[in-house]
Amino acid sequence: MKKTRIVQLTQVLFTIFFLYSSFIYSKPNESVKIDSTMFKWSPNLIGGLNFSQIAFGNWTKGGENSFTWSVNGDFKLKYKNEYLTFKTKLKTIYGRTKLDGKDFKTNENDLYIDQVLSYHANWKVDPFFSNSIQTQVTTGYEYKAESSEKVADFFDPAIITQSLGFTYDKLKIVQTRLGLALQHTITNKYRKYSDNKDTPAKKEAYKFETGFESVTNAKIKIDENVIAESNLRLFSRFEEIETWDVRWDNKIVAKINSWLNVSFTYNFIIKTSESPKPQMKESLLMGIRYNFI
Repeated sequence: MKKTRIVQLTQVLFTIFFLYSSFIYSKPNESVKIDSTMFKWSPNLIGGLNFSQIAFGNWTKGGENSFTWSVNGDFKLKYKNEYLTFKTKLKTIYGRTKLDGKDFKTNENDLYIDQVLSYHANWKVDPFFSNSIQTQVTTGYEYKAESSEKVADFFDPAIITQSLGFTYDKLKIVQTRLGLALQHTITNKYRKYSDNKDTPAKKEAYKFETGFESVTNAKIKIDENVIAESNLRLFSRFEEIETWDVRWDNKIVAKINSWLNVSFTYNFIIKTSESPKPQMKESLLMGIRYNFI
């Protein structure tokens, strides 16, 4: 019954927002200047294959052979008119690594979708509604000394968040938004991500939380061929307002030529429901980068 009411509440919020969007859609905003980027869909798709490798032959100072590869995709779609802006962003990456003759191990496995609909209110900030999904591309493992354990899979878990609030995107370098959020955690087999610790006799497959969500994106051109991107997401529950989930993703890409690049990534996560300690990951890879659209 509780889950049904939550789903109904989500449907009501969706309905109210899109009715509101339809209303403002019928009233042109004369304060917005018309330019060449408006009234058309603007897609962008970039794909990449990155790799690193080291090999030894009769090397007396020691070391292990290793090979790492990853495939990534970055898709963006934007539509803008005099009163609405709609943005979709999809990022995905999957990668594996092999050490000295051992089996390949998964080291990258992420899928992220973010959609934002905002209204040009002629204020310092604009009202917005967003929907985001975080999950895995495929099966994820926790690697131990002599074994591996499956801990995640596609949409297991999946974190789906709807947020309604205000956004500031008047700058080319930085865009930020803050809103009231509904967060849904959906699982199937791997229920530790959605389990309610207050009910030890039952392992729930669905968890619903309400709170605040903040998302900040930055993209800076450091040099002619060097670009840095950063994405910071914060989420706090109303019942634990002093505790924040943090996900901070950073990437620096240096273009060697039109198709070859070197990339450095750094990811930082604080989520006490998954680990009492901060999680960190970094990588430095060379690879092929192609702009499809």
